[in-house]
Amino acid sequence: MKNLNNRDLELKKIRDEVLALTTSPLYEYRTTNNYLPVIGEGNHEAKIIFIGEAPGRNEAKTGRPFCGSAGKILDDLLLGVGINRPDVYVTNIVKDRPENNRDPLPDEITIYSPFLDRQINIIQPQVIATLGRYSMGYIMTKFGLADVLLPISKRHGKEFQAEADYGKVSIIPLYHPAAAIYDRSLLATLQQDFKILEKYK
Repeated sequence: MKNLNNRDLELKKIRDEVLALTTSPLYEYRTTNNYLPVIGEGNHEAKIIFIGEAPGRNEAKTGRPFCGSAGKILDDLLLGVGINRPDVYVTNIVKDRPENNRDPLPDEITIYSPFLDRQINIIQPQVIATLGRYSMGYIMTKFGLADVLLPISKRHGKEFQAEADYGKVSIIPLYHPAAAIYDRSLLATLQQDFKILEKYK
């Protein structure tokens, strides 16, 4: 077995804690359906972290984030700006699938967000790219940007500077890739917005 560095060990600890999170309102739904929690995957020293909202069915079946059709769009968007997915880290606020892919509830965000906070502090990215309005709202509020928080239609593709525990970080809200499945016109918007990430390759 290869030696695990501190980041690997700390992220593994998060995985183990989420697996055993019986106090989660989604734990019973996970176990009843033989789903897996979706912790995150990618480079543990990534410059960029992408944060979605919650896993869908494909993700909960495999334990991998963004592995379905929205994940294919994310992969293509990354390649379009010369970034390989293994070089970034991809996760969600909520680590278990909500029933019927509904939006995450406030109490679910409350119970899972401390794990996300730890992931950010372990990986120490230069950029936090939020995917969708829930992750945008949580991250911008967490990093003291609540006063400039507007609907995602007004904030997508913009870059905001903030201070993390480990230093400066850029917050970049983006539409969720799944939005382009339901509204193909958003794909061009996402492609344009992703260009802001090129300087962080």
